[in-house]
Amino acid sequence: MTFRRRLKPTATVDLVPMIDVVFQLVIFFMVSSTFLLTPGISIELPSSSTAEPAVMTRLVVTVVSEDEIYLNRDRYALADLKEGLASLRSQDDIKAVIIEGDSGVSYSLMVRLLDVLRTEGFTGITLRTKDDAP
Repeated sequence: MTFRRRLKPTATVDLVPMIDVVFQLVIFFMVSSTFLLTPGISIELPSSSTAEPAVMTRLVVTVVSEDEIYLNRDRYALADLKEGLASLRSQDDIKAVIIEGDSGVSYSLMVRLLDVLRTEGFTGITLRTKDDAP
């Protein structure tokens, strides 16, 4: 007499824990990769108590002095900035710019930088400041 087994052995792999781990890794890399945009330049941003949050863009202009202006990670002087902006403009259709300026940068340099940006067709210009809220 042969006996039949009622329960058949199942050999399935549960994929839910693996999908959870992969999803958490994807979120971690998405969040951590947004901090790689700006160069590692030490500047002292001016503080503002009425600052509003700004939308991140792909173009960040960091102003240290007239001879030291960074477009994302590339260093330019103010005289050479027009060519750098033209090359970035031809690659992507970027219209928004975030300007980070050291607190010691002169007002006239910022106005000249704004003139260069506007003549190159950049319209959405945001000045980044340090939040001084209580």
